[in-house]
Amino acid sequence: MQKIAAIFDGLRFSESTLHYSILIAKRQQAHLTGVFCQDFTYNSFSLYQLLKAGTAEATIRQLEAADNEKREAAAGIFEAACQKAGIVYSVHRNRNISLLAALEESIYADLLIVDAREAFVHDDMKPPTRFIRDLLADVQCPVLIVPTQVMVPPVFSDINNVVLLYDGEPSSVYAIKMYNYLLTSLQTLPTTVLSVNPEGNHLENKHLIKEFIKRHFPDAGYKVMEGIPEEEIVSYMLGEAKGTIAVLGAYRRSTVSRWFRESMADVLMQTLPFPLFIAHNK
Repeated sequence: MQKIAAIFDGLRFSESTLHYSILIAKRQQAHLTGVFCQDFTYNSFSLYQLLKAGTAEATIRQLEAADNEKREAAAGIFEAACQKAGIVYSVHRNRNISLLAALEESIYADLLIVDAREAFVHDDMKPPTRFIRDLLADVQCPVLIVPTQVMVPPVFSDINNVVLLYDGEPSSVYAIKMYNYLLTSLQTLPTTVLSVNPEGNHLENKHLIKEFIKRHFPDAGYKVMEGIPEEEIVSYMLGEAKGTIAVLGAYRRSTVSRWFRESMADVLMQTLPFPLFIAHNK
């Protein structure tokens, strides 16, 4: 049985993370762990501003208690949803720094699921947040980045279409491998290998990648384009129907940059309303 860890901010509970984590866990018959990061440095209010304004200590304690109640209520929502779905689950409450808690959980998980806007800070941030950037740089397992649900009430689509992003680099092949190994329940879905080459309309290592894909996705189709990858991929993906998942690779942070192809990952998280399966080789 696989273990999936879903990362939650109890103060800003992500319905999207809840939906996709239960969907995947149910399909994979996996154990789902809800990780509620109760970061002692993070509250729904600005402690600095309250102290600066001379707010009474009793008032601050009341606000902290209200936050704790909200976090417990969020954990309750998760548990109720898991029970309704009939999946095996557990709840972890971690008061460590949120990033450290998530990274530690990733060591002992097959897959991590997290909302693209997860930040664990008082202010709103656009994706990719610093938390997501740092998480993807050092995470120890593949990650499913899910889009924030903005509709009220939330309306979700099932996963019914797959796009494998391939650029000839080892990281893209590794991501496809991990997706294939982990999400076996999605192997029979309509699948397209998408490749954009700025130097011409051809597929890198054509015979090797086609031989590999045929063994794992025998009915997969191919879409090969010439142009700037960040532009062409986004344009193509925005034309895909609801229920699509994209699979891509990324490198670990180096002394030069956080990601080898930071702009691609940034653009996809900022513009696509689809979940992104991201894995990188070490």
